[in-house]
Amino acid sequence: MNPTSAQPDDLVARAEAWAAEDPDPTTASELKALLAAAADDAGSRAELADRFSGPLAFGTAGLRAALGAGPNRMNRVVVRHTAAGVARYLLDIAAGAYTPRAVVGFDARYNSDVFAEETAAIFTAAGIETFLMPSRLPTPVLAWAVLALDCEAGVMVTASHNPPQDNGYKVYLGGRAVTDAGQGAQIVAPMDVDIAERIAASGPLPELELARDGWTVLPAAGEPGDIQERYLQAITSLVPAQGTERAERSALRIVLTPMHGVGGDTMSRAFTATGFTDVRMVAEQAAPDPDFPTVAFPNPEEPGAIDLALALARDVDADLVIANDPDADRCAAAVHDPDAGWRMLSGDEVGALLGLHVARRLAGGPAAGGQAPVFANSIVSSRLLSRIAAGAGIAHGATLTGFKWISRVPGLSFGYEEALGYCVAPELVRDKDGMSAALLLADFAARLKASSRTLLDELDELALEHGLHATDQLSVRVSSLEELQALMARLRTRAPAVFAGSEVTTVTDLSAGTDGLPPTDAMLFTTADDSRVIVRPSGTEPKLKCYLEVIEPVASPGDLPDARARARQRLSAVRTDTGTALGL
Repeated sequence: MNPTSAQPDDLVARAEAWAAEDPDPTTASELKALLAAAADDAGSRAELADRFSGPLAFGTAGLRAALGAGPNRMNRVVVRHTAAGVARYLLDIAAGAYTPRAVVGFDARYNSDVFAEETAAIFTAAGIETFLMPSRLPTPVLAWAVLALDCEAGVMVTASHNPPQDNGYKVYLGGRAVTDAGQGAQIVAPMDVDIAERIAASGPLPELELARDGWTVLPAAGEPGDIQERYLQAITSLVPAQGTERAERSALRIVLTPMHGVGGDTMSRAFTATGFTDVRMVAEQAAPDPDFPTVAFPNPEEPGAIDLALALARDVDADLVIANDPDADRCAAAVHDPDAGWRMLSGDEVGALLGLHVARRLAGGPAAGGQAPVFANSIVSSRLLSRIAAGAGIAHGATLTGFKWISRVPGLSFGYEEALGYCVAPELVRDKDGMSAALLLADFAARLKASSRTLLDELDELALEHGLHATDQLSVRVSSLEELQALMARLRTRAPAVFAGSEVTTVTDLSAGTDGLPPTDAMLFTTADDSRVIVRPSGTEPKLKCYLEVIEPVASPGDLPDARARARQRLSAVRTDTGTALGL
């Protein structure tokens, strides 16, 4: 029977069976209480039905959902089956020719450590040589370890910047399990389907074997071979601090917030090791806390999330604010604007600045590994990086949204996506890494300060050279998949003819694939004045996301203020017209 159409009696029976088998007394008790309440309460019955409307789908983002009992939630039962499916996938690829290796990491969210240890136990029992991180550490440390330890797989238990009630399960593949440029990257199709099939075939829970021991806990802080220290040595080699450079960096005052996540210690140590000695931590957000008590959402992009950091920056007269999300794979930055006070840089602005800095560092030599350098960004990110790359004689590629695609670009030297994700050293971490990105951005800011310049000055220079690229987003939260589908269908059947008074010249349905990109559910519109709108459903939230970009010519430095005003007006009009096209 389709679980979404199960009759009440069947639902109750399945829930009772789950509760009786659940190895976690907390979720078992929670489910029993919900069962009792469902007898008389419609809301409890709906909650029960939702928990058993699954199973939770395993996709290219792995798993991510609210914690709780039931197949449509994150819990020990779901994690055990998932680990068994991943193990079977690795063993099937190996086909007896070698013993697969895997490394497992976890952050500070509720049950992350439990899910990680049970994954290690499932892997070990299946015959996979398994390494377990010694403590709660950032996602980039795990992604680095997949390559550094030559593993066939990496699993990170995290829900990144999701709300406190969520957790997730991210899977990387490497070693002998990968033959393309995605060595050490997140999985892509059809890997997700192959793993999902094995999860579904993993059998009854009592038959899933867990080893009592046998996996290797990696060296902790202070021990020989400390895994965190090895990662730090790798990323700090990107910006060695010597002589003049160390003096420049010590003069830069940084405010840092890990947003109640696991990046604070690692990021602080990285700054210190590279000569950034004037770093002020936001005390209220310094310690890992799975409740994220000072923010509504633990995402630097959300309104109010970095208010405490900005307040501290004003108090101490800082030069730069760095905010990592809770698993530290993203990096946000804020700077002081003489005309507007402290403001957060957009993901596209940081991407352009890092791209410019990397391009200058690459000038005169090949990228890591001796290959010609390549820059890449997701199609929903600004087109400015492609112009920076062209100006530096560097090849550029555009990919679908997500680092699972960006990190697979052959010869990648730098990649980014507008959602605060940056890959500045793909030879070390084949994924976004908010800590190495923060180091390079701070290095750039320190060099500029030594020359009495700022990051904003560099953005102005880019606008003069390539036009002012202004971006914005419109996000539409929905209540169901059907609503998302209806909104996309509306765009496909009634495509807008004009944005901000400029005629739409191209309409591209990306569901058919285009320019070598795999098919994806998105629509792309460009106009006669080079404005661009891309609309797609979010891959991690119940949202429709609209990415807006206008390019405003800048005649001279004196024209910059007027160009910004014109760009704001055009963006506002494009945003309004996008909402109208969606029927909002």
